[in-house]
Amino acid sequence: MADLTLYHASPSRSSVVLWMLEEVGQPYDIKLLSLEKGDNRQADYLAINPMGKVPALRHKDTVITELAAICTYLADEFPQAQLNVPIGTPRRGVYLKWLFFGPGCLEPAVVDRAAPRKEEARRGMLGYGDFDTTMNVIAQAVAEGPWLMGGQFTAADVVIGANLRWGMIFKMIPERPEFVAYAARIAARPAAQRADAKDKALASR
Repeated sequence: MADLTLYHASPSRSSVVLWMLEEVGQPYDIKLLSLEKGDNRQADYLAINPMGKVPALRHKDTVITELAAICTYLADEFPQAQLNVPIGTPRRGVYLKWLFFGPGCLEPAVVDRAAPRKEEARRGMLGYGDFDTTMNVIAQAVAEGPWLMGGQFTAADVVIGANLRWGMIFKMIPERPEFVAYAARIAARPAAQRADAKDKALASR
């Protein structure tokens, strides 16, 4: 039994952590849940994540939830994979910015665009400001690349990159040249390819 266990529904947000685990390169087990059957609302899983969401990750006796938090944790816990920017390094501030930008700006901007309110919210009420600014900020960063932190691929690329790939597949994010090129670089990563193959196999069960 591995020290790491991913509580996973395939495909879902937990697919991002599946990719992150492949990047980390440590042994892990998968506990497969069916959202359609309501496995995530059962008492045994709610004891792990009271929010009833995936992903959740158990590392020995520690349970971590929330996608960006899990990716941050794994990058710091297994620094040999070089997916983090260490504490005490000035660049860590920028790295953390991108990790939080995913769930704090990118994802809500995309969801709000896909499911608009009856009345448009004032810009100051939204943590991300507006959709176009959010897209422009990311586009500039990945255009300077190849990765968000320049030459180093990090957990921030897993969080942001997964959102961009997913958003373009479902036509919720514009296929800007910068995004398409960035997604192609991600798709070429062996860990991303392994995770995609595993996810397809799990989904077919």
